[in-house]
Parts: sequence; C-alpha cells; structure tokens
Amino acid sequence: MPKIAVVTTGGTIASSQDCRGVSTPVMTGSDLLRDVGAGTDLRITDLMSKDSSSMSFADMDRVRVAVVEELRDPDVDAVVVLHGTDTMEETAFFLDLHHDDPRPVIFTGAQRTFDHPESDALANLAAAITAGSDPALRSSGVLIGFGGALHRAPGTRKADTTSLEAFHSVHATETPQHRLEPLPWHPIAGTRVDIIAIYPGTDRVQVDACVAAGARGLVLDALGSGNANPSIVASVHDCVAAGIPVAVTTRVPRGPIAPAYGGGGGGHDLAEAGALFSTHLRAGQARVLLAALLADPNRNDVEKEFDRRSRLDAAPKVSPD
Repeated sequence: MPKIAVVTTGGTIASSQDCRGVSTPVMTGSDLLRDVGAGTDLRITDLMSKDSSSMSFADMDRVRVAVVEELRDPDVDAVVVLHGTDTMEETAFFLDLHHDDPRPVIFTGAQRTFDHPESDALANLAAAITAGSDPALRSSGVLIGFGGALHRAPGTRKADTTSLEAFHSVHATETPQHRLEPLPWHPIAGTRVDIIAIYPGTDRVQVDACVAAGARGLVLDALGSGNANPSIVASVHDCVAAGIPVAVTTRVPRGPIAPAYGGGGGGHDLAEAGALFSTHLRAGQARVLLAALLADPNRNDVEKEFDRRSRLDAAPKVSPD
C-alpha cells in the first residue's frame, strides 16, 4: 500500500463560504481527505490554515521544513502539499530549488471552495495522491498537479483566476526538463527582495524607496522582452554599484526575454547597467530564486547562478500517464 504524507496549509481547497459568500480556510486535512485516497496510507499534518495571499517567506520556510520532516520516513512514497493557488507557484518553486530527495512532492489546491456544489477540490486531491503513488515520477522534483495536468514547478504560474485549469507553463512545448542540482537550503525569512512594476512613465521612486527599506535585491517586472526607460536604467546602475542585484523579467505571459533593445531604456541598456535577465522565470519565481541565492552567506556567484537557474530550456510539464 503506497504511503503518502499530506501537508495542509489552507487555501481555497480548505475553505468554505459563509452566509455573506466570504471564503475562509477552516477545513482540516481529515475533513478534506475523508473521501479520497482509498488503498493509500495517508499521513496528515495540518501545518497552517492561511489564505495563500498571506504567505510570507517565513511560511515558505516552514513548508519546506515540514516536507523534509515527512521525508525522513523511508516508507513515505511522496508528499502532497495542499496550498492556495495565489502563491502556489512561489512556494512550490522554492521547495524545488532545494529538493534533494528522489521522491516527488506534489502541490495541489482548488479554484472552488470545498463546499462549492461543483468544487474541483476532490478531483485535484485524488489526482495528486495518485501521482504521488506513481513510481514513474521519482526524481521529478516538485510538481504542481492541477486540473488534470502535472507541471514541474519552475516556470509554471497561475494563468487564470477562475478556470479549473489554472496553471500553465511559460513554455509552449512539452519536452522533458533536466533538473539542476539542488541548492543548499538557508531560510529566506528576513531576506527582502521587492518586485517593481514597469509601466509607461515609470520613474525611480519605487526603486529608491525599496532600497531605503532595506531591499537586498530587486526584480523589475518589465515591458516586452525586458525593457524599461532611461530613468530605470540609471537606478539599476546605482543599485548594482551598491551591491544590490536587480533581475529583469516581463509582464508578458509567455516567451523568453533577452537584452535585445537599446534606445536608452531597453533590455540591452539594462544589461549594460548590470541587470540580470530572468530568461524564463516570471516575477514571483524570479524573486524567490534571487532571495534563495542571497540568503546563502557562502555564495559569491549570485549573478552566474541566477542566470543558470532562470533559463528553462525545456518545458516543465509531466504527463500524468
């Protein structure tokens, strides 16, 4: 009989609606798993009960510690993490960066509350438990199982606020992805990395404010293939000179970015000012990667390692079959 450890953190999957239509995570793991997992030995840990929009770096550290603790049991075949969809891509990616065990970790959740008459909670739960029991998924790392699909965490993001197929990869193809070696784990709680949106007319006010607040790194959610304007380029130059790395990503949903444009504020100019380019990772995961690298007191190759790990040269999608 497969043995699956289930770690609950809250989210829509553990929520019910009150008389006002407000959703709140109130269900325990035992409540959620009562009707799923037949033929499977399920071990439940109720870690927290949060809406994932309230997740912090400290909470992500807690999830990572809880998963590692479950995997200390050699009889456990996989860990399933129940998580809200708002920040699932960040927490799953954080765990994948450090995951050094061949047994898979599968994140899942729901778009509709557990008590919704057409909830997707039970279907996603059952699929995640089934995936965790599949020996073919060993060495797959951390996966997001949702809406009938399994995606490797890097490069996957929530792409729809209501669709039951909520998560998609930045890639258009479905070829296997090689996993990089795991990073040594250091808690990221207390490592401030801010995301700054770039839009027509952006000035450097937000950059300067974040630096003044103690940011150790910044992520620019830029335009197009990674572009901004001369004011932002000047602020990037100042940050890099002060030892604060700045990563560039894009608000565009799909496709890689590259420092191809000049004109005073394009990607080429940002790179010349010292910015890092997050080739495939979007802002949320780029922030997590930068924080994980900066949290390591022994690392002196943040720029090189960020570049290597933000390049996903194959699609992070795994067939559930």
